[in-house]
Amino acid sequence: MPSLPPEPELTIGFAHAAYQLQAEFLSRGRAAKSFEARSLDELTARAAEADVLVLSGLWRNELIGMAPRLRFIQSVSAGTDQYDKAALGAAGVRLASAQGANERAVAEHAMALILSLTRQIHLARDNQNARHWRPMIGDRGRREDELGGKTLVIVGLGRIGQRLGRLAGAFDLRVVGVRRQPDPVAGIDEIVHPGRLHEALARADIVALTCPLTPETEGLIGAAALGAMKPSALLVNVARGKVVDEPALIAALSEGRIAGAGLDVTVEEPLPPASKLWTMPQVIVTPHSAGETRAYETNVVDLLVENLGRLGRGEALRNAIV
Repeated sequence: MPSLPPEPELTIGFAHAAYQLQAEFLSRGRAAKSFEARSLDELTARAAEADVLVLSGLWRNELIGMAPRLRFIQSVSAGTDQYDKAALGAAGVRLASAQGANERAVAEHAMALILSLTRQIHLARDNQNARHWRPMIGDRGRREDELGGKTLVIVGLGRIGQRLGRLAGAFDLRVVGVRRQPDPVAGIDEIVHPGRLHEALARADIVALTCPLTPETEGLIGAAALGAMKPSALLVNVARGKVVDEPALIAALSEGRIAGAGLDVTVEEPLPPASKLWTMPQVIVTPHSAGETRAYETNVVDLLVENLGRLGRGEALRNAIV
């Protein structure tokens, strides 16, 4: 594939609605020229200038034909399902993910959702807003719960899943990981093949989804999988919305076939105002913010700078996809 021009001749486009990626890059004193786009219209207008694009949600595959100089995309996200890999390869464009840039943040967010659901923090906040001091609860089944001794099933044991497993161990959870490779993983008590997913779900008190979106995982948690779970079980999704069959999830929650859900991702984002998920008291919704921390720009630009160096030296990209 064609190489990048020397850095002083390079133009990098940073395209994101909110992140301060260009400012972080400029703070490094690098020689490359750069521009910033905050919308798809701005990106489309300037795509032809870019040798490198740093973006995620604003990517459209039609941009390949609008960016004849484009040679490298540093994705801002770990997921890369939005990119047409075959078309990028045919156009001579390399692609690297941001895998690892948010592993700590997403694992911590998943743990926060688990804790919030079991300790009913969301209901306490609702009571606070209503200035309601909730009386002590006689019905044991409606009280807050403890994590120690419960079973957490983690579907997807990449960096995020493994880190979540280590965090869960600190709360005395038994951790079962679902992945194809049977090799032991530190912090994971048991590894289960995906072919035994429903068997694992039946044992779970909490199910956490940390897997990528692939043809195999799309709709993985559907009516059958939800039916395998205990009525007392919780579902936490920090993967991708399409890993879950959303109507099936809403039905399972409405009918009490599972106890609750913590969702950082949904099938449609933003979540439509009419979605029942907004108003379900046993559901916590966060706006795909699990990876969004004060350190994120630093982590992504670290990856970008490393990969620019690797491309210049003819070395393999870190987190190479194409």
